[in-house]
Amino acid sequence: PALVVDNAQKSFVMHLQGGVTLPVVRGVSFQVQPGECVVLSGPSGAGKSSILKMIFGNYRCDSGAIRIAHDGDTLDIATAQPRQILAARRGSIGYVSQFLRAVPRVAALDVVAEPLIVQGTAREAAREQAGVLLRRLNIPERLWTLPPATFSGGEHRPRLHLAHADPAARRTDRVARRQESRRGGRADRRDKGAGRRDHRHRARRRDP
Repeated sequence: PALVVDNAQKSFVMHLQGGVTLPVVRGVSFQVQPGECVVLSGPSGAGKSSILKMIFGNYRCDSGAIRIAHDGDTLDIATAQPRQILAARRGSIGYVSQFLRAVPRVAALDVVAEPLIVQGTAREAAREQAGVLLRRLNIPERLWTLPPATFSGGEHRPRLHLAHADPAARRTDRVARRQESRRGGRADRRDKGAGRRDHRHRARRRDP
């Protein structure tokens, strides 16, 4: 599974109300498979946002486990160290809030590119990848140079939030950089014919 929530629980202490303990999440368990879309539904105050924040690591679990697939292994967000949670956010999990706190008057394209730039991607490459995401989410190119505050709240803005939070884009870029570093920072310029020739040569060597 991409995500396993196992008997997660969370309470808050209301210090301004005499130290009353308020249980907001109790015994929540579910799994999410790769590619699956899951909806948390319920009345206001049922704890839906708290569960999402627990998965993202903003809220610590009082008990239980929240395991995510990360870097070919499994990471328990409930017990992970802060550095591990930050690494998971860069590559495996994203959080799309109702509100995108972006710097005013910064173009949407640069807002989406910013997480990639922070991780070391060159600005132009990050902007190019941001454009791919915006195009995939059907955000018109005429809006890319406008700040997010000018977007319609019910249509384009949620998709912009999704593009900004998309960890898959950052994971893809990290893999590309890792492959380039293994080649000594040089692009592989062999043409397709050379690649086929190398493959045939290796095949002949394996024949008895």
